[in-house]
Amino acid sequence: MSKTNVLFLCTGNSCRSQMAEGWTRHLHPETVEAFSAGIAAHGMNQNAINVMKEAGVDLSEQSSKLADSLGDVDLDVVITVCGHADENCPTFLTKAKVIHVGFDDPPKLAKDAKSEEESLDHYRRVRDEIRDFVAQNLLGLLE
Repeated sequence: MSKTNVLFLCTGNSCRSQMAEGWTRHLHPETVEAFSAGIAAHGMNQNAINVMKEAGVDLSEQSSKLADSLGDVDLDVVITVCGHADENCPTFLTKAKVIHVGFDDPPKLAKDAKSEEESLDHYRRVRDEIRDFVAQNLLGLLE
């Protein structure tokens, strides 16, 4: 059985799309080949790496990359995880089925946090929302 190639697309490929790739690789390794990329590449967000590690998912092998770096991958589904990426999805990606599932932006939410713990709580909430989506809804969207 061949795996379904899924790209999680975000603006900067630093946080939400990286979490979604990590969760998908962790929860569905036999059925989905997960990728993440961005309209831009802002580098990996250390807080995202840390909260994913707390949950037992290692993002250290992942890297922030541009969507056009995946031009040779035959994508089946592109899931945009932020509104900007949904509105600006590169046209070469639209040959795949495009689905929008938006999640809050942890760095934006954490900007006004009064402590490091409060900041990380924003990342944890979004991490858990992405985990729940990948665990409960992803495979149904791929049918």
